[in-house]
Amino acid sequence: MTTPIVRDYDDDLSAVPRHWLGGNVAATAISNGINMLFPHGERFFVRSVNHFIDRVKTPELKRQVRAFFQQEGRHASAHDDFNEVLRQQGFEIDAFLDAYQKISLWIEKRVPAKLNLAGTAAAEHFTAILADGAFTQGVLDELDPKMKRLLAWHAAEEIEHKAVAYDVLQEVDPSYLLRVAGLVYATTLLGGFWLWATIVLAGQEKLTPATFFRNLGQERNRNPVLRRVFLTGIRQYVGRKFHPRDNANEHIAEQWFAANGLAMPSAA
Repeated sequence: MTTPIVRDYDDDLSAVPRHWLGGNVAATAISNGINMLFPHGERFFVRSVNHFIDRVKTPELKRQVRAFFQQEGRHASAHDDFNEVLRQQGFEIDAFLDAYQKISLWIEKRVPAKLNLAGTAAAEHFTAILADGAFTQGVLDELDPKMKRLLAWHAAEEIEHKAVAYDVLQEVDPSYLLRVAGLVYATTLLGGFWLWATIVLAGQEKLTPATFFRNLGQERNRNPVLRRVFLTGIRQYVGRKFHPRDNANEHIAEQWFAANGLAMPSAA
């Protein structure tokens, strides 16, 4: 168990092109959809874990939690900047973001705090799968250089802290039923909001359902992100002996940066 490294990120995203994922309109809309969710979602993750900070007794886990908070705070800020880029590109995103935040906050305040924590643990599993795929499925190879740097930095840290919320949940309440309830909660909210965001963006790109799927079919990556994240992620997570560190992939970010002649972002 190693403490996540908090790294600085400071880059100007204003020159990112409108269709930054290989020029593919539909694939970019899907990716923009999840990116739009990150700022509010990352802050929810921090709140849900922080609610139980006094019940974390393991010193090393406490250090990991503090680093997790700092990493997620930087991710939220960077993706706030990216949302501003979407506005500058002409996307009308504020009505969606306002509704998304209001609905998710309404839900957050009305479900038990343990379920919010369990949902965060499951969502972090999904984001770790996204991060793994970014490095291993050739996803980053198709990106505009600015987005490649942003998402590689974010993905590296998602892999580093993939087990933090899960380990806090195990200290607070190791119930298998609670863990599975959190999986249902996270899958429903993440899947629903991601789909909604994608529909909003695809509509503004004037994509009909037929043209959307035709365009998506041109994407060269043949291991679809939704299948990898949800179908594979759910199958892994329901295993009674599951732990996020079962996938020992902590090395892949450093290997990817080295293979691409890039230096890992420096520690803050």
